[in-house]
Amino acid sequence: MDFSIQPTLENERAILYPLQQTDFEALYEVASDPLVWEQHPNKTRWQRPAFQNYFEGAMQSGGAFRIVDKATGKTAGSSRFYDYNPSENSILIGYTFYGRESWGKGFNPSVKKLMLDYIFQYVDKVIFHVGGVNIRSQIAVTRLGAHKVKEEEVAYFGEPSRLNFVYELNKADWQAQHR
Repeated sequence: MDFSIQPTLENERAILYPLQQTDFEALYEVASDPLVWEQHPNKTRWQRPAFQNYFEGAMQSGGAFRIVDKATGKTAGSSRFYDYNPSENSILIGYTFYGRESWGKGFNPSVKKLMLDYIFQYVDKVIFHVGGVNIRSQIAVTRLGAHKVKEEEVAYFGEPSRLNFVYELNKADWQAQHR
């Protein structure tokens, strides 16, 4: 891999900083709201021990971000690139969450556009694992142009397997949408 999956990225709405150990408390402050996790595969991530496991997985991924809302300067949430596959020239984007202050304001599409514009310089396909009961995220990835390709059990870092829907978005389709 001759590109970084953890650059600093910025647009008019957000700055994505490479996740650091020192970001734990700021991110946990956002994550400690049970409503943030109500549709996610692990609904207990609002609890400190479950979030510590999530955070450890984020750090080990080498592609996680602390997302900052430029309008407020506050930590808004997190997302990550992970599981780069050179033989398929693909990567996954996921483990995304935002505090409720960011919901319904176009923040997630703005962040995902930033991530996709960057990563499609290097890969041909992006894959999203979305929890089978996470309707909000299923809608969000389809709005990006991703298509559901299958359902599978996915074991998140340190967690049991859960049903996920797998969505794919290819570079050509993304670029055709955003010319």
